Amino acid sequence: MSAFTAMAWNGFREARRNRVTVLVAAFALVLLFATTLVTEVTVSTFDRVVTDFGLGVMSLLLVFLSIFLSSGLISREIERRTIFLMVSKPLSRSRFLLARLAGNMLTLGVLLVAMTLLFWLQLVLNRCPITQSQFAALWGLYLELFVLTSVGFLMSTFSSQLVSALVTTGLYFAGHLCGDIYNLGTKSKSDFVAWVSKAVYYALPNLERLNFRPRATYAMEVAASELGKATLYAVGWGALFCVLATLVFERRDFR
Repeated sequence: MSAFTAMAWNGFREARRNRVTVLVAAFALVLLFATTLVTEVTVSTFDRVVTDFGLGVMSLLLVFLSIFLSSGLISREIERRTIFLMVSKPLSRSRFLLARLAGNMLTLGVLLVAMTLLFWLQLVLNRCPITQSQFAALWGLYLELFVLTSVGFLMSTFSSQLVSALVTTGLYFAGHLCGDIYNLGTKSKSDFVAWVSKAVYYALPNLERLNFRPRATYAMEVAASELGKATLYAVGWGALFCVLATLVFERRDFR
């Protein structure tokens, strides 16, 4: 096993020791309670409500986890003094950082698969269809987690865990609202407001481009070309944040 793979696997085991799998149990309980409640309330739109609620809860839990895991990466290593052992080894700082990123994405991927299986089991038990748009929504969620994790890693290379978490959380909300900000700016009579809105729109990743949950709710098929563009968009932003993180991390003095 290479040093990179070992470091990534160690990050996955460390996350597991933090009992992140509790989120899967919490998701199962919330989904079961919600399904029971919805059964009593509605019949004709049952599959839509369950799909929207299940994907929404899954998204919130995993977004929260991705911010928590990524924002405290470097600060936890410094507090435990393990960062000095890492940077003194032949493994470069950039490979160390990318290995930790891979470990976080492995953790999020495993939890996403586990939650998806529970979600689909609930759909099957209630005779609701499993659609192509649900696959698209789940893939879009994983891409969004990659972008947020990359932002958290970038912030953790030069700031505290609290600041990293706040900035990443702010980018999550701004990323979902930047389209609305752009539209409001274009309707403004002020040139300055219009310019600022456009600058915000192009300076931040538009996370709504990765959000296919509304399509999944109404079982509207997502074209393969659209999924491909969303994938390239997320990979491009994630790669940019990773490059910036490695540049900052390589120059940081831990003494």
